[in-house]
Amino acid sequence: MLGCVVDVAEQPGGHARALEDLLLATAAGDRDAFSLLYDATAARVFGLVRRLLVDAAQAEEVTQDVFLEAWQTAARFDPERGAAIPWLLTLAHRRAVDRVRASQSSRDRDLKVGIRDLDVPVDDVAEAAEIAIEHERVAEALTSLPAAQRECISLAYYGGCTQSEIATRLDVPLGTVKTRLRDGMIRLRDLLGVTT
Repeated sequence: MLGCVVDVAEQPGGHARALEDLLLATAAGDRDAFSLLYDATAARVFGLVRRLLVDAAQAEEVTQDVFLEAWQTAARFDPERGAAIPWLLTLAHRRAVDRVRASQSSRDRDLKVGIRDLDVPVDDVAEAAEIAIEHERVAEALTSLPAAQRECISLAYYGGCTQSEIATRLDVPLGTVKTRLRDGMIRLRDLLGVTT
């Protein structure tokens, strides 16, 4: 059959060895068996990896990693549990998927760093103008509040006082301060047109 990988490899004397035998011999450290195994299966392993990775250079690296792993872990191969080709293709698939995940993770990390480091131009003049306009709107809205609410809000937001400090300063119960602040903020929200 043309274009198919046969599960045997030719030995120098013309004898065929099953890939499983080559893998078992590789597990015992037989370099010649590993060479025959490589020659018989490299194109198929590379083809699978290439389909998953698209990039030829990465596919070559991963294929090399697969055969290095096959050399190092051939003792784990059990012919009773399956054939050599599926075992090698499983190694190849795992390695290729790991490479895809690593590449995606690297791209995501680079994107996050790029976004974080991106200097977004800020129009300081426009921003300062907007803040000034908002301050004027708030100051104007504050003048329309009852004096007790205005005083509590001013002490809290402009004076930095806690509710307890405001109660002590104004000599009123803490509950009264909380009510004035809540009612004043509701009224300010309505006056400024803020929606929640």
